[in-house]
Parts: sequence; C-alpha cells; structure tokens
Amino acid sequence: MVLRFTGTALALCVVLAGCQSLPEQAPEAVACPEVPVVECPVCPLQECPEPRVLEKIVLRPAAPMAVPVRPETAGELELPIIGVLEFIRVEPSGLTLEAVVDTASEHTTIAARDVRLLEKDGKRFVSYVLVDPASDEQHALEAPLLRRASVVNAHGGSARNYVVTMWLTLGDNRARVEVSLSENTDMPYPLVIGRNLLTDVAIVDVSRRHSLEHPAAP
Repeated sequence: MVLRFTGTALALCVVLAGCQSLPEQAPEAVACPEVPVVECPVCPLQECPEPRVLEKIVLRPAAPMAVPVRPETAGELELPIIGVLEFIRVEPSGLTLEAVVDTASEHTTIAARDVRLLEKDGKRFVSYVLVDPASDEQHALEAPLLRRASVVNAHGGSARNYVVTMWLTLGDNRARVEVSLSENTDMPYPLVIGRNLLTDVAIVDVSRRHSLEHPAAP
C-alpha cells in the first residue's frame, strides 16, 4: 500500500513538473465585428415664416356732425318762421307778454281783469286791467267797444267776451288787431295769438320756442 501511494505521488509530481516546463501560449485575439456606419438622414431645412405685421388700430373720435341750420323764413312770401311760444308787445300798456300761438283759434285773446262796459256821449267803451306777470303791476286801460264775440275755452265751454283793438308787435311786425278780453283765470298764458294776427304775417313751427327776439319799444 505504501509503495502504491508513493508511485502515484511520484507520477503526479512528474506531470506537474512537465506542465510547468511547457511555454505559456498567448491568448488568441478575438476580432471585433465591424460596426456598420449608419448615415443620419439629412433633415430638410425649415424656414421660419416671416413675422406678421399687425396693423395698429387707432380709435379716433368721430367728427362732430354739422347741425343743419334752421330756415328763418318759408313760403312764397318768405314769411318769418315762429315758434309755438313767442313774446308779444302789447300797446297801449307797453307790456311784453309771453303768448301761445294757436293756429286753431280764429281770434286773439288776452287775459284781463275788472272788465266793464261803459257809456260816454252815447258811445260804448270797455274798461279793463292788464297785469304784468313779472311784477304783478296793473295797467288800467279803456278802449271803444267793437263787438262781443263767443270764444271757446280750453275746457270746451264758451263765453261772450268784449272785443277791442290793440297794437301787437310780433318780431318785426306791428299790427292793429282785434283782441277779446277774457276774465278766465285758467289761461296758461296771458295772451293767445289767433289767426287774425298770423295770416300773411308768420308761419308757425310747433317744434320751436321763442324764435324771435323780444320786440323793441316803438
């Protein structure tokens, strides 16, 4: 048994010594595979669009519209155009009263107080009082009676008023007019101008007020 183990050991030593005496071999070089060259696709050149020029909007106030000039005269006779309210000078009192122009009324009517019928030397006269609305000053007047006239008031009632003559000035026109004296206290204006003054004197525009200047004293 001892000889058999010794032989084995001796054989192993010879093998090991033989292995150590063999020259070392260099490892075989492994060739790397060729890497294919992949060409990148050429991207088309994109041009940026030109910037848009935005138009600047400037808001400007609108130009004022020209106001049409109202005509001062009209008709074939070139009569002055008056409003529904005008100032009238009344004589002989010398009062300037605001009057309403009523084309539906045939007569001109004035507000009066203390209207009385008088008789002098067989002739009939009328005494009456006109009041200045601005100062409440009273003017006692007297004039020959022309006649009596039935006048319809704003409420539909009628009255028989005394009629006298007066000088009335409307704008540049001065005329002697028959005027009825009314003691009606409900008159909104102290003087109502009727057609007996307006005919061939003026044209009425109801949209106007005080188109004429205050009448001057004679």
